[in-house]
Amino acid sequence: MLSEKLVDFFKQQGWWYDDASSVYAQALQQLGVDLDSDFARFHLHVEDGPTFIQRGRELYQLGWFVSNTNYDLALQHAHDTLGLPRDYLPLDSFEGESGYFYNRSTGEVLRVSLGDELMDFREGRLAPQWPTFNDFLAHYFQLDASPCP
Repeated sequence: MLSEKLVDFFKQQGWWYDDASSVYAQALQQLGVDLDSDFARFHLHVEDGPTFIQRGRELYQLGWFVSNTNYDLALQHAHDTLGLPRDYLPLDSFEGESGYFYNRSTGEVLRVSLGDELMDFREGRLAPQWPTFNDFLAHYFQLDASPCP
């Protein structure tokens, strides 16, 4: 369940839609996303165009991206080129040599950069920075007081 603080924030921005998009639901199901997860609830009810921009970074509205672009290329890049496990879904375009990734099995979110950080993740020395998608959203939309991990 998305936190009340997040839902209130999205409503204040005019980004919250009570009715879930059936097109976006199908798109998330294609990716193997649990439609009862916080991740799905966000992508089914929150939209400000194809992306959100906070902290100088763009974040995909994944329902829109899967439905309107060739998101499979982003998946292929994440899995084949970067060597990330199949459970990780790209949340952005990996600009600036770093990107956010959602683990659809655990609900964790990872931010990883090319080089040593990517190697550390592959070798198990770097864990996802956010244990839940709620935690990640609170950080991304600057609703928490914690510094950037």
